Amino acid sequence: MAEGDFLCPICMQIIRDAFLTACGHSFCYMCIVTHLQNKSDCPCCAQFLTPAQIFPNFLLDKFLKKASAHQQSKIASPVEQFRQLFEQGYDVSIKELDSLLSLLLDKKRKLEQQETKRNMQIMLEFLQCLRKQKVSEIDEVQNDLQRIKEDLISVEKHRVDLYQARDRYSMKLKMVSDDHVRKRSWTSSLDKDISSQMCNSYDVQGSLAPLSNLLNEREADVEVKHIGMQSVDNFSSGPNSKSMSQSGFAVMRKKRIHAQFNELQEFYLQRRHQPIDHLDNPGRIDDSATNREGYSTSLADFQSVLSTFTRFSRLRVIAELRHEDIFHSTNIVSSIEFDRDDELFATAGVSRHIKVFDYSSVINESDLHRPVVDMATRSKLSCLSWNKFAKSTIASSDYEGIVTVWDVDKQQSVMEYEEHEKRAWSVDFSRSEPSMLVSGSDDCKVKVWCTKQEASVLSIDMKANICCVKYNPGSSKFIAVGSADHHIHYYDLRNASHPLHVFSSHTKAVSYVKFLSSNELASASTDSTLMLWDVKENCAVRTFRGHTNEKNFVGLAVTNEFLACGSETNEVFVYHKAISKPATWHKFGSLDIDDGDDDAGSYFISAVCWKSENPTMLAANSRGTIKVMVLAS
Repeated sequence: MAEGDFLCPICMQIIRDAFLTACGHSFCYMCIVTHLQNKSDCPCCAQFLTPAQIFPNFLLDKFLKKASAHQQSKIASPVEQFRQLFEQGYDVSIKELDSLLSLLLDKKRKLEQQETKRNMQIMLEFLQCLRKQKVSEIDEVQNDLQRIKEDLISVEKHRVDLYQARDRYSMKLKMVSDDHVRKRSWTSSLDKDISSQMCNSYDVQGSLAPLSNLLNEREADVEVKHIGMQSVDNFSSGPNSKSMSQSGFAVMRKKRIHAQFNELQEFYLQRRHQPIDHLDNPGRIDDSATNREGYSTSLADFQSVLSTFTRFSRLRVIAELRHEDIFHSTNIVSSIEFDRDDELFATAGVSRHIKVFDYSSVINESDLHRPVVDMATRSKLSCLSWNKFAKSTIASSDYEGIVTVWDVDKQQSVMEYEEHEKRAWSVDFSRSEPSMLVSGSDDCKVKVWCTKQEASVLSIDMKANICCVKYNPGSSKFIAVGSADHHIHYYDLRNASHPLHVFSSHTKAVSYVKFLSSNELASASTDSTLMLWDVKENCAVRTFRGHTNEKNFVGLAVTNEFLACGSETNEVFVYHKAISKPATWHKFGSLDIDDGDDDAGSYFISAVCWKSENPTMLAANSRGTIKVMVLAS
């Protein structure tokens, strides 16, 4: 019989609990009962049928159960079949059982050997891989040790050269000192001779003049030697007077090295592994260092970083523009920037004013600091950018989306661009093309402008709000754009349909982008990190952590070596570009906050700015206080 003959006509499955109808058809019990609850006919022939007319089909049910067991035995494993035979009472002798047990033990041992062999093969592969990795690590460590040995030799040789040069200089100074002593004794005897000769020569015509000339020559010679002796005295007394401060400074620098040893070690090895042409800025390294015998460019570069990083340990405040002197209680300084010559700096924010201060006056005067220029604006300002060619030209972006170019000397606007539809967050003048500037806005557009025409030169549509824009200092053809999509888009303006590269690592909006050099780009984000990027190699270089920034614009400023940013803890943080942890920080303390100020805990740093390639910086907070600080040891 075919398998289809045992299918229930209702569920089309093998019949379970078979029941037979009066008309001779078989169904599953549950299937036919359920059917008869709705209809009173046979599902096969449509003959009238009631629940009283169905009966158990014992014969078919028994047959189906045997067929099912037989089918299961066919597909069952030998072990399962063996087990079923014993369960069914199959008779077996002791001899047969011993034979079966022997076969089973042999099979078990064989399986165990195979399993052990597989495990050993896996272990062998792991150990070979581990050995290969460790040999590679040993080779790398040996190469590093060789580099360190070479560097130790070259540094020690240079140190010996310095000691020898110092000893030679000391000998020269000692000779000058001895010569001065001899000249002094000779001058004393000469004075006695001159006095006696003058007494005897008063009545002799013309004899006094040659003697006076002789005296003037000797005095001039003695004066020169006396100047040399003064320098000798100063040199010899200097180390005694400064030994304590120098010793303390050396201890401090050693502590900084140990505190950041792992970071410095990583940077040293990274530099020593790189070829010269991959260094950030090999032209910056002192030529005298690279010309020393065995003194590699990468070692000189690391020495420069180590010296700079350990030299500064704090931010020292040298001037402060007090809140009550120039600002209102609700003022936030959104932007602060030095002009082309670092003689003036401008501030802007929610006060609707661009205030320009004379830097030297702020530093040298302790009285009330008044701006030299104060220009009113129609809206709150978000960003400022000085033109690096025209000293009196500055651009601003505001909350209404207007980009304005100002003449500071005339204290008036000379150009207004109103194409942005929403708040403009950022504006930047090109460093290589004085008439070009770029802006970014909440309307998801980047606009490129030229001061020689009223309409925008180029517009780039993006998918997210624009938080910051910056020209590459080496070319007006490249810009970096930070946006709310967590990415930095790097564009070549000659083909702005697609970015050259998209840098992705931040986890929140990118609030600032700044270039340290043509190839180095720094970014700040509200994920409480700064990042350093290589726009030439299109890769991330380092991530900086230590400050707190989750919702506000806290400022970002860079030099060729340092990055500075604000924090929502009302602190300024400074990072060296080679070290991911803060080099130093400064908190805007209680001197600029009233004791009864309930909002003191909500203040944050809102803007920072470096003086060009100088360890001096400006920082402002959300209360409007501005501090001038310098990196100090």
